[in-house]
Amino acid sequence: MLRKLIAGLGAILVTMSSVVVAEVEVKLAPDLDYVDVMHEGNSFRIQRNQDQENLMPEGWTKTSRKCPPFCSQPVQVAPGVTTVGELEVFDFMEKKLNSGSGIIIDARVFSWYEKGTIPGSINIPFTTFDHGPTDLEIEEAFTALGVKPRGEIGAMDSMLSKIGMPPADKTDHWDFTTAPDLLLWCNGPWCGQSPRAIKGLLALGYPAHKLYYYRGGMQMWQVLGLPTVIPGS
Repeated sequence: MLRKLIAGLGAILVTMSSVVVAEVEVKLAPDLDYVDVMHEGNSFRIQRNQDQENLMPEGWTKTSRKCPPFCSQPVQVAPGVTTVGELEVFDFMEKKLNSGSGIIIDARVFSWYEKGTIPGSINIPFTTFDHGPTDLEIEEAFTALGVKPRGEIGAMDSMLSKIGMPPADKTDHWDFTTAPDLLLWCNGPWCGQSPRAIKGLLALGYPAHKLYYYRGGMQMWQVLGLPTVIPGS
Protein backbone atom coordinates (compact mmCIF):
# COMPACT_ATOMS: atom_id res chain seq x y z
CA MET A 1 0.00 0.00 0.00
CA LEU A 2 2.79 2.40 0.97
CA ARG A 3 4.59 1.70 -2.31
CA LYS A 4 1.37 2.45 -4.23
CA LEU A 5 0.95 5.74 -2.34
CA ILE A 6 4.54 6.77 -3.04
CA ALA A 7 4.19 5.81 -6.69
CA GLY A 8 0.94 7.76 -6.91
CA LEU A 9 2.50 10.80 -5.25
CA GLY A 10 5.44 10.60 -7.66
CA ALA A 11 3.05 10.56 -10.60
CA ILE A 12 1.23 13.61 -9.23
CA LEU A 13 4.50 15.50 -8.74
CA VAL A 14 5.60 14.67 -12.28
CA THR A 15 2.26 15.90 -13.60
CA MET A 16 2.48 19.11 -11.53
CA SER A 17 6.03 19.66 -12.73
CA SER A 18 4.88 19.29 -16.34
CA VAL A 19 2.08 21.81 -15.76
CA VAL A 20 4.43 24.34 -14.19
CA VAL A 21 6.85 24.06 -17.11
CA ALA A 22 3.99 24.54 -19.58
CA GLU A 23 2.74 27.60 -17.68
CA VAL A 24 6.03 29.47 -17.96
CA GLU A 25 7.03 28.45 -21.47
CA VAL A 26 6.39 32.01 -22.73
CA LYS A 27 8.31 34.14 -20.25
CA LEU A 28 8.74 37.87 -19.75
CA ALA A 29 12.50 37.33 -19.94
CA PRO A 30 14.76 34.26 -19.71
CA ASP A 31 14.94 34.61 -15.92
CA LEU A 32 11.56 36.24 -15.30
CA ASP A 33 8.29 34.29 -15.45
CA TYR A 34 5.93 36.97 -14.20
CA VAL A 35 5.59 40.15 -12.15
CA ASP A 36 2.92 40.74 -9.51
CA VAL A 37 1.59 44.29 -9.15
CA MET A 38 -1.17 45.94 -7.15
CA HIS A 39 -4.07 47.31 -9.18
CA GLU A 40 -6.99 49.05 -7.46
CA GLY A 41 -6.07 47.37 -4.20
CA ASN A 42 -5.81 43.84 -5.62
CA SER A 43 -2.81 41.77 -6.67
CA PHE A 44 -2.55 41.25 -10.43
CA ARG A 45 -0.09 38.97 -12.22
CA ILE A 46 1.70 40.25 -15.31
CA GLN A 47 2.38 37.17 -17.43
CA ARG A 48 2.39 36.64 -21.19
CA ASN A 49 -0.35 34.70 -22.92
CA GLN A 50 0.83 31.07 -22.96
CA ASP A 51 -1.08 30.14 -26.13
CA GLN A 52 1.61 30.23 -28.80
CA GLU A 53 -1.08 30.39 -31.50
CA ASN A 54 -2.56 33.52 -29.95
CA LEU A 55 -3.01 36.57 -32.21
CA MET A 56 -3.28 40.25 -31.39
CA PRO A 57 -6.76 41.68 -30.83
CA GLU A 58 -8.10 43.04 -34.11
CA GLY A 59 -8.23 46.62 -32.85
CA TRP A 60 -4.44 46.69 -32.45
CA THR A 61 -3.44 45.25 -35.83
CA LYS A 62 -4.05 48.49 -37.73
CA THR A 63 -0.83 49.87 -39.25
CA SER A 64 -1.88 53.19 -40.77
CA ARG A 65 -3.43 56.18 -39.06
CA LYS A 66 -3.66 59.73 -40.36
CA CYS A 67 -0.66 61.87 -39.39
CA PRO A 68 -1.17 64.34 -37.84
CA PRO A 69 -2.23 63.61 -35.19
CA PHE A 70 -1.11 59.94 -35.21
CA CYS A 71 2.57 60.46 -35.98
CA SER A 72 5.64 58.44 -35.05
CA GLN A 73 7.06 59.68 -31.76
CA PRO A 74 10.77 60.25 -31.07
CA VAL A 75 12.66 57.79 -28.92
CA GLN A 76 13.76 60.63 -26.62
CA VAL A 77 10.70 62.71 -25.87
CA ALA A 78 12.66 65.36 -23.93
CA PRO A 79 16.17 65.82 -22.50
CA GLY A 80 16.66 64.00 -19.23
CA VAL A 81 13.54 61.84 -19.57
CA THR A 82 14.27 58.10 -19.71
CA THR A 83 12.64 56.09 -22.49
CA VAL A 84 11.94 52.48 -21.54
CA GLY A 85 10.91 49.18 -23.10
CA GLU A 86 8.90 46.34 -21.62
CA LEU A 87 11.72 44.88 -19.49
CA GLU A 88 12.28 48.28 -17.90
CA VAL A 89 8.53 48.58 -17.29
CA PHE A 90 8.60 45.24 -15.43
CA ASP A 91 11.58 46.45 -13.41
CA PHE A 92 9.78 49.71 -12.60
CA MET A 93 6.77 47.70 -11.44
CA GLU A 94 8.83 45.49 -9.15
CA LYS A 95 11.17 48.11 -7.71
CA LYS A 96 9.24 51.38 -7.79
CA LEU A 97 5.51 50.73 -8.15
CA ASN A 98 5.40 47.93 -5.59
CA SER A 99 7.51 49.93 -3.11
CA GLY A 100 5.40 53.07 -3.47
CA SER A 101 8.25 55.16 -4.89
CA GLY A 102 6.86 55.15 -8.44
CA ILE A 103 3.52 55.56 -10.20
CA ILE A 104 2.46 54.37 -13.66
CA ILE A 105 0.19 56.77 -15.54
CA ASP A 106 -2.10 55.84 -18.40
CA ALA A 107 -2.09 59.28 -20.05
CA ARG A 108 -4.85 58.47 -22.54
CA VAL A 109 -8.31 60.01 -22.48
CA PHE A 110 -10.80 58.13 -20.30
CA SER A 111 -12.64 56.57 -23.27
CA TRP A 112 -9.46 54.63 -24.09
CA TYR A 113 -8.65 53.84 -20.46
CA GLU A 114 -12.04 52.30 -19.69
CA LYS A 115 -11.57 49.77 -22.53
CA GLY A 116 -8.57 48.28 -20.76
CA THR A 117 -5.33 49.44 -19.20
CA ILE A 118 -1.92 48.10 -18.16
CA PRO A 119 -2.26 46.66 -14.64
CA GLY A 120 -0.95 48.98 -11.97
CA SER A 121 -1.75 52.13 -13.96
CA ILE A 122 -3.85 55.07 -12.89
CA ASN A 123 -5.55 57.31 -15.44
CA ILE A 124 -4.61 60.98 -15.66
CA PRO A 125 -5.50 62.24 -19.16
CA PHE A 126 -2.71 64.10 -20.93
CA THR A 127 -4.77 67.29 -21.16
CA THR A 128 -4.61 67.65 -17.37
CA PHE A 129 -1.01 68.81 -17.56
CA ASP A 130 -1.79 71.58 -20.07
CA HIS A 131 -2.94 73.78 -17.20
CA GLY A 132 -0.98 76.28 -15.15
CA PRO A 133 0.70 75.46 -11.83
CA THR A 134 -2.10 76.94 -9.71
CA ASP A 135 -5.01 75.44 -11.68
CA LEU A 136 -7.44 73.26 -9.71
CA GLU A 137 -6.86 70.27 -12.02
CA ILE A 138 -3.12 70.46 -11.42
CA GLU A 139 -3.65 70.81 -7.69
CA GLU A 140 -5.87 67.71 -7.65
CA ALA A 141 -3.49 65.70 -9.87
CA PHE A 142 -0.34 66.63 -7.94
CA THR A 143 -2.04 65.99 -4.61
CA ALA A 144 -3.02 62.51 -5.86
CA LEU A 145 0.55 61.91 -6.99
CA GLY A 146 1.99 63.00 -3.65
CA VAL A 147 3.61 66.22 -4.84
CA LYS A 148 3.81 68.76 -2.02
CA PRO A 149 2.88 72.44 -2.33
CA ARG A 150 5.85 74.76 -1.99
CA GLY A 151 6.06 76.02 1.56
CA GLU A 152 7.47 79.29 2.75
CA ILE A 153 10.56 80.17 0.73
CA GLY A 154 13.61 80.25 2.95
CA ALA A 155 16.30 82.93 2.82
CA MET A 156 18.80 80.64 1.09
CA ASP A 157 16.29 79.54 -1.57
CA SER A 158 15.34 83.17 -2.18
CA MET A 159 18.96 84.19 -2.60
CA LEU A 160 19.67 81.32 -5.00
CA SER A 161 16.63 82.22 -7.11
CA LYS A 162 17.74 85.85 -7.35
CA ILE A 163 21.09 84.84 -8.82
CA GLY A 164 19.52 82.45 -11.28
CA MET A 165 20.15 79.26 -9.33
CA PRO A 166 16.75 78.09 -8.07
CA PRO A 167 16.79 75.16 -5.63
CA ALA A 168 16.71 71.77 -7.30
CA ASP A 169 13.34 70.06 -7.75
CA LYS A 170 11.36 73.09 -6.53
CA THR A 171 9.29 75.79 -8.22
CA ASP A 172 7.48 78.82 -6.85
CA HIS A 173 4.40 76.64 -6.34
CA TRP A 174 5.48 73.00 -5.94
CA ASP A 175 8.13 71.00 -4.14
CA PHE A 176 9.11 67.88 -6.11
CA THR A 177 11.89 66.84 -3.74
CA THR A 178 10.02 63.78 -2.47
CA ALA A 179 7.70 63.39 -5.49
CA PRO A 180 7.50 59.86 -6.95
CA ASP A 181 9.01 58.71 -10.20
CA LEU A 182 6.37 58.64 -12.95
CA LEU A 183 6.19 56.22 -15.88
CA LEU A 184 3.81 57.45 -18.58
CA TRP A 185 2.43 55.61 -21.60
CA CYS A 186 -0.38 55.80 -24.16
CA ASN A 187 -1.39 53.83 -27.26
CA GLY A 188 1.96 53.21 -28.91
CA PRO A 189 4.81 54.68 -30.97
CA TRP A 190 2.26 56.61 -33.06
CA CYS A 191 0.49 58.15 -30.05
CA GLY A 192 1.33 61.66 -28.86
CA GLN A 193 -0.72 61.67 -25.66
CA SER A 194 1.95 60.59 -23.16
CA PRO A 195 4.69 62.71 -24.84
CA ARG A 196 2.41 65.73 -24.50
CA ALA A 197 1.72 64.85 -20.85
CA ILE A 198 5.46 64.59 -20.18
CA LYS A 199 6.14 67.96 -21.80
CA GLY A 200 3.35 69.45 -19.71
CA LEU A 201 4.85 67.99 -16.53
CA LEU A 202 8.26 69.39 -17.42
CA ALA A 203 6.74 72.83 -18.02
CA LEU A 204 5.19 72.63 -14.54
CA GLY A 205 8.61 71.89 -13.06
CA TYR A 206 8.45 68.13 -12.62
CA PRO A 207 12.10 66.97 -12.66
CA ALA A 208 13.07 65.19 -15.88
CA HIS A 209 15.09 62.60 -13.95
CA LYS A 210 11.86 61.45 -12.28
CA LEU A 211 10.02 60.86 -15.58
CA TYR A 212 9.96 57.69 -17.72
CA TYR A 213 8.38 57.22 -21.15
CA TYR A 214 7.12 53.82 -22.28
CA ARG A 215 7.06 54.51 -26.02
CA GLY A 216 5.70 51.08 -26.99
CA GLY A 217 2.50 51.70 -25.07
CA MET A 218 -0.61 49.60 -25.44
CA GLN A 219 0.15 48.41 -28.97
CA MET A 220 3.48 46.81 -28.07
CA TRP A 221 1.95 45.53 -24.82
CA GLN A 222 -0.59 43.70 -26.96
CA VAL A 223 2.08 42.49 -29.42
CA LEU A 224 3.80 40.65 -26.57
CA GLY A 225 0.58 39.02 -25.37
CA LEU A 226 0.63 40.84 -22.03
CA PRO A 227 -2.54 41.16 -19.95
CA THR A 228 -4.76 44.20 -19.58
CA VAL A 229 -7.41 44.93 -16.99
CA ILE A 230 -10.77 46.70 -17.23
CA PRO A 231 -10.92 49.44 -14.57
CA GLY A 232 -13.31 48.63 -11.75
CA SER A 233 -13.64 44.97 -12.71
